[in-house]
Amino acid sequence: MNPLLLSNLVLWAVVIALCLVVLALLRQVGVLHERIAPVGALMLAKGLKIGELAPSVPVADLEGRSVSIGGERADGRTQLLMFVSPTCPVCKVLLPVLKSSRKSEQSWLDIVLASDGDFVEQSAFVREQGLEMFPYVLSAPLGISFQVSRLPYAVLIDEQGVLRARGLINSREHLESLFEAKRLGVASIQDYLEAGLSA
Repeated sequence: MNPLLLSNLVLWAVVIALCLVVLALLRQVGVLHERIAPVGALMLAKGLKIGELAPSVPVADLEGRSVSIGGERADGRTQLLMFVSPTCPVCKVLLPVLKSSRKSEQSWLDIVLASDGDFVEQSAFVREQGLEMFPYVLSAPLGISFQVSRLPYAVLIDEQGVLRARGLINSREHLESLFEAKRLGVASIQDYLEAGLSA
């Protein structure tokens, strides 16, 4: 047999074998993707319990306007309190997600940004990041009342003033897991998945 023809046949056999291996790997990636459960916001052990009344804290935003945190709301809207900082790189990454959520969830959700520290630094942060559409409050007691120890941290308070979800937020999926937890009536997505697995 001609050596050139033989080498071409071997080469084609190798190419076909590689194609089959790639298809098998693609299938496995799909199977793994289906098996991986969604990861929600990380709930820390300490802090307020889900289902408790959230602390009602009157504060003022950077413009001096009064902002009410917690408590029953006559407008029937839910409040997302997001703790951020100008020195937190993850917070800056999440700001476009918050802006997007403000638009997509505007029918039922109000977002309030909270921090503490220097007024001038915080005001510059708001201008640089284009956050003027959010109420932005500076209050160390607010962070203490919600026992915030790490950033970025979010708290979801329903229209009755009840804490519905909370946790560390590092991605869009984490933020949306708070909305899903409220919708499903569970403390977290992890609780929901654990209940489903034990049933």
